[in-house]
Amino acid sequence: MATIAAVTEDSKQPTRRALRLSPSAISYLQATPLIAILGFFFLLPIAMIAVVSFWDYDFAGLYPDFLTINYTDTLGSWVTWKTYLNTLKFTAIVWALTLVIGFWVAYFLAFHIRKTSTQMILFLVCTVPFMTSNIIRMISWIPVLGRNGLVNSSLINMGVIPQPIEWLLYSDFAVVLAMVHLYTLFMVTPIFNTLMRIDRSLFEAARDAGASGWQVLWNVVIPLAKPGMAIGTIFVVTLVMADFSTVQVMSGGQSASVALMMKNQMSLLQYPAAAANAVVLLAVVLLMVAAILRVVDIRKEL
Repeated sequence: MATIAAVTEDSKQPTRRALRLSPSAISYLQATPLIAILGFFFLLPIAMIAVVSFWDYDFAGLYPDFLTINYTDTLGSWVTWKTYLNTLKFTAIVWALTLVIGFWVAYFLAFHIRKTSTQMILFLVCTVPFMTSNIIRMISWIPVLGRNGLVNSSLINMGVIPQPIEWLLYSDFAVVLAMVHLYTLFMVTPIFNTLMRIDRSLFEAARDAGASGWQVLWNVVIPLAKPGMAIGTIFVVTLVMADFSTVQVMSGGQSASVALMMKNQMSLLQYPAAAANAVVLLAVVLLMVAAILRVVDIRKEL
């Protein structure tokens, strides 16, 4: 009987080995739910936008087709190129300001606040405004920057200026100011997370080697903070490129962006033209993100 049982067990071994999956196959099976969710909610909408961008349209409806006229009109118009340049201008200015402000805020929280509890409290204070709508926080600048607003009234009462400053509101300055206010925290958070991971013994070693405070900052802190800066840059760039409400409200309709142009096209039921602009804008953003990822390796932060 023992021999028969042993033979039976040996006969089962190949079957058990055949049912075993390789580690790579197990990894793919574990990632299947995430792939399905991303495919349905992310890749499928993008694919639909790309398909619609080749359709024909008029005031009556949309007509499935394969036409390149939407891309020809988009890329062949000087107005479109000027709008893209204006959007890139806003992106560059807002990115530079949020990077400087975000780095110093994160640096102060990480290295000048000793207690972890105090760091968390101050960080939460920074996030409190984000508990309200972006529209409300943006519109709150209007009574501050308006012709009879707080800034102009204070300057006139102090005798600094004889008449209100007109360009404080409904201008590119107001657009940039509102965007910096809205998106600085998206730069602070990843940089703060990166700075908190830096080994403090590196600072002591640098000072023992005779480095000054600025040398420690330039040669130790900033190089180690680059992954956080890169992640914050990706956040800010994508948010600014896709923002239309801030440009529309804070410029008073005197400035334009690609996202605002797409919003106007959709309001006129020009969905294929808006889809073509969306595809081009997505390509531009992906190229910018790819350039950032080639310069800075952010895998250590993920």
